[in-house]
Amino acid sequence: MKSKFFETKKVNDYITQIIGLAGEQCYLIEGKERALLFDGLSGEGSLKSFVRELTDLPVQIVLSHAHPDHCGAIFEYGECYMHPDDIALLYTDFVSGRKERWNFVTAVPEWAPPLRTETRLEDITERCAVKTYPVYDGDVFDLGGVQMEVIAVPGHTRGTIVLLDRAARLLLSGDAINPNTLMALPGSATIEEYKESVLHLKTFQSAFDLLYGGHGPEPVPARIVDDALMLIDRILDRTDEAIEEYDHLGNRMVLRAASVGSDFLP
Repeated sequence: MKSKFFETKKVNDYITQIIGLAGEQCYLIEGKERALLFDGLSGEGSLKSFVRELTDLPVQIVLSHAHPDHCGAIFEYGECYMHPDDIALLYTDFVSGRKERWNFVTAVPEWAPPLRTETRLEDITERCAVKTYPVYDGDVFDLGGVQMEVIAVPGHTRGTIVLLDRAARLLLSGDAINPNTLMALPGSATIEEYKESVLHLKTFQSAFDLLYGGHGPEPVPARIVDDALMLIDRILDRTDEAIEEYDHLGNRMVLRAASVGSDFLP
């Protein structure tokens, strides 16, 4: 399914990937009784209306973390589940500012698909106060025949979570762990803290084969957990590549720890 602002791709019978204009991705998970929207893109167009075209089930939205390319739809729904450690971050201009989210959409990075349409500032949802419900490590969303288990992975932000689907052996990972995990943004934890988070995630590694993230057209294999731990140790030992780069908004990045290999893993 495709619209001016969104297009979809099926992950399996009950999970649909929704792709925004800048290549950012969220996931609609449908059970027998209700549906869960994991993340809310940047706020271009009405994601809530688009989701209504996809399902007749009542929908709840949960954030993987509070960043501008993940929170847009919560201002339509007026409420969301999120880890409390990211609530203060959510209300910063960097995250929820309308212009800041529009800048993300219009400053398309080279790895993202070309914009399907011109987007204007008025296309971006206005921010507002949102009722937040806490979600913690070990919580389970039971949608009726579909269970999504919450795993806390503080690092990219201190309130980052992922959702584990044991039945389908997949992890919806947001920006928690991927080939380009950013650790120098507002709300980020330290590398030492992130290592503890990845070690915690590794205790679940035998329960999933693939990770579907917030960016990138294809899932990555579960071995990225081991690759991340190896790279974290290189950073802590000061033996990483330390490549200087700029991000796609023109801001100076601190360093890239390693170049990306042919399989899109370091």
